[in-house]
Amino acid sequence: MAAVRNIYEQQAYNKRMTTVLVILYIAVAVLVGYTVDVLVLGFPASNPLPILSLATLMLACGTTIWSLSSGWIAVLKATGAVPANPRDPLHKKLLNIVEEVKIAAGLPMPRVYVIHDCDFNALATGNDPRHCAVAVTDSLLEGADRDELQGVVAHEMSHIKNYDIRLMTIIASLVGAIVLMGDSITKSLKTSIESATSDGSSTTTSAQAQIISWVVYGPLYVLIWFFTTIVAPLPLKIMAMAVSRNREYLADAAAAELTRNPAALAQVLKKVGTDRIPTFSMTRAAAHLCIVDPSGNGFNDMGGFLAELFGTHPPILKRIKRLEAMAYSASRSPQPPPQPAHT
Repeated sequence: MAAVRNIYEQQAYNKRMTTVLVILYIAVAVLVGYTVDVLVLGFPASNPLPILSLATLMLACGTTIWSLSSGWIAVLKATGAVPANPRDPLHKKLLNIVEEVKIAAGLPMPRVYVIHDCDFNALATGNDPRHCAVAVTDSLLEGADRDELQGVVAHEMSHIKNYDIRLMTIIASLVGAIVLMGDSITKSLKTSIESATSDGSSTTTSAQAQIISWVVYGPLYVLIWFFTTIVAPLPLKIMAMAVSRNREYLADAAAAELTRNPAALAQVLKKVGTDRIPTFSMTRAAAHLCIVDPSGNGFNDMGGFLAELFGTHPPILKRIKRLEAMAYSASRSPQPPPQPAHT
């Protein structure tokens, strides 16, 4: 069972986890480069300098700096989000709600975006409370009333206040960077194999040499692809899913505290639960950033070990029951009986 943390402990925990993830990412990148150095470039026997290891180290450090500074902007661009337009009545309502909630939360004003999508969803992304954004799909903007939308915004602003956004945004950025790095390495390896057999010999001889090269280096190609596409991102994805499930409950509770209206957030989650179509604007890498699972496959509503391990969000029904319990205790709290008048 996860430890209960106050807001300052949660912020410190998220910052520590961000550091751990960065170190893990750089270590994985250097390991990939070192593997190629040893198996392909002959380090240290025929090549005294681990060229690819140094290159991947520099690349990993560069992508880490980029992820921490601009990764959240890339996430927004990937969703097709556009800045909220104050001249649009619905966008104006969203801006007003964000203004209200940020005052209640004691936070700076985040950037506000709208995502064109037919599904009900929202997300928060960023590096810290001064460099962050809240985005809501236009379908949710149209389908939720003001109180419900306020609950959604308060949920996302809670992620910002707890520094959840830094941890979850860098996971999304680094997973994409690992896959991109693997694609670059495998493409270079493929080019090297094919160019090594293009020496001007006859077509038959060249084809035979290429087959031999693929037999020799093909397993290495497949190994690097498998490692960088599936194995290396897996720990980051599992960590994102495990952290995400726990933080959604915390953000729901914080949103209820900010708005003093847990029933409104429970009601909008009911609407989301009955509208389970995929959020096509959200990529798999950014699924853990959303208020609900954007895939629409219902996996997160399942119970058991696999759902707890690989699900990005807790079951909506559990979240609704917790919020309704908060609303019940708030609205039905026993009042002290009137005291009889003394005569």
